[in-house]
Amino acid sequence: MSERVTETYNQQCLNGKTGLLHAMARAEFPPLFHESCGHRLLPRPFFIDEPQMRGFAADIRSIFDLLTQLPDRLFGGDLDAYCKALGIPERQAALMCRFSDGEPVPYGRADIYHDGTSFKLLEFNVGSELGGADRAEIQRALLDVPDFRDFAEEQRLTYVHTGERIAAALRTAAAPLTDGADPVVALVEGDGGLAPYLHLVRSFQEMMQRLGIDLRVGEVSQIREQNGRLLLDGTPVDVVLRYFSAAQTVRTPGGEESIEPILRAHEEGRVVLFTTFQSSLYANKGCLALLSDERGREAFTAAEQDLVDRVLPWTRELTPALVEHCREHREQLIVKPRADFAGSGIHVGWELTDLEWRQVLDETAGRGFIAQERVVPRREPVVSPETGRTEDWMAAWDVFLTPDGYAGSHIRALPYGEGAVVGMGANPACRTSGPFLVPA
Repeated sequence: MSERVTETYNQQCLNGKTGLLHAMARAEFPPLFHESCGHRLLPRPFFIDEPQMRGFAADIRSIFDLLTQLPDRLFGGDLDAYCKALGIPERQAALMCRFSDGEPVPYGRADIYHDGTSFKLLEFNVGSELGGADRAEIQRALLDVPDFRDFAEEQRLTYVHTGERIAAALRTAAAPLTDGADPVVALVEGDGGLAPYLHLVRSFQEMMQRLGIDLRVGEVSQIREQNGRLLLDGTPVDVVLRYFSAAQTVRTPGGEESIEPILRAHEEGRVVLFTTFQSSLYANKGCLALLSDERGREAFTAAEQDLVDRVLPWTRELTPALVEHCREHREQLIVKPRADFAGSGIHVGWELTDLEWRQVLDETAGRGFIAQERVVPRREPVVSPETGRTEDWMAAWDVFLTPDGYAGSHIRALPYGEGAVVGMGANPACRTSGPFLVPA
């Protein structure tokens, strides 16, 4: 179904339907969103069958449940042993385990490829330090463009607005403090951490304020404590939306002491920390290796094993014992650090020579890296408004997850063949868009 909608959309663009061809350029986006990424928008949205997307989102929720059960399933509930297996340093582990009682909040973003048949999970960013949520404004703005709105109505297209789902999650989390009123939310980064992506944060803030959430932005040292309340910009805060990480905290001199007022206020019920460092226990890429590894399969039911095999490509901790296998399968493997993000530290086997690959393996084996099977993304045809020609792109999709389930998606894309890591910060040729759901 979605292939038919894509073909219909592209054909109308090629046949002179300029309203569709230029819909993205004619859409009126919020000012800070436009300033942030208006110059990096793909000419069209993408389309995906709704049952397929919602079914995969349900699988991602099940994967989340399995990840959060790994300490019990594989380590007898010993969190220290679990953290050591993932190479988490002791000071970071102490922060992560501080709020380990109770169920982790199902909140995060799964990064995925579509291989032409199904979606595959590449990484799972569990926790509150998420980017891309503001891209739901793309679909919202496109529906205000008359020609696109007509097309969407003809095809009965829908979408899930990520910002709306996050706003609902924050209201629910804050309810014990606000008695149902809209909360004041402080998005808090580590000191010095905001500058590189402040434009993205401001766009997110703009969206949340439109949705009725008073979202303030600041860094840890800007949080004050007065009369039992935490304040940012002199305003009492109900929710701290955590963007500072455990790794960042322990790297900063006096980092643990600087966040202590926030952690203590959460423990005493004076503020809600969303999410706690507990989430970080399951964000390490080594968790996916634990799920995929044959040695732990007896800890999972047959249905759970089928789920992992269906959703997750072959993923293993890169140990010295695995080097020879990886040398023989260079063109099918990618190597990633367990704990980094945004595409940093990645080595792509099929882009390296045999000698370069051997050097990578020798330098990374046993040093906190995983090896993962290559997923070849399908080609996504896009009609260029500049040339009038159809060009192939490769897309990284995602699935946002909140306690209410599937919370929308956005797209990052590169011209096909112009790189293996599809990331807005990793390649200036990368563009962004949003997907619409095609009904069954």
